[in-house]
Amino acid sequence: MNENRRQILQMLSEGKISADEAERLITAVEERPAGLSSAGTSESASKGRPKYLRVQVDAEDIGKEGPTKVNVRVPMQLLRAGVKLAGLIPAQALQRANVAMHEKGIPFDLSQIKPENLEDLIEQLNDLSVDVDQKDEATKVRVKVFCE
Repeated sequence: MNENRRQILQMLSEGKISADEAERLITAVEERPAGLSSAGTSESASKGRPKYLRVQVDAEDIGKEGPTKVNVRVPMQLLRAGVKLAGLIPAQALQRANVAMHEKGIPFDLSQIKPENLEDLIEQLNDLSVDVDQKDEATKVRVKVFCE
């Protein structure tokens, strides 16, 4: 365990910082190797494996009490573990799930989900943008999906 991590855990145990603050500090320490300038840091962070998939939705209804905000942060390890667990689904159950999805108009084959495919998907999420079409002009919606 390196010294920075030890200091962060010590501050956490003494109650000087919260668990969320400790997590953010540890993440920052792991992403910023010693001796790198700020330019080198942003470059290395973009090449590192993302730890979270974040979905943010901000909607503002004109005439209502206030904005609606959604902020979902899903650990990538949960997604990776889910993909690995999908490999344990019995073939008959997998086939039934695929048939049910096709009946609902979702042309997706669960048997094609593999850990390598997930990593490719995660890499492509950096370029993802979401457009929201609104029929109701009284509502403004902004959706952001990204990895961090």
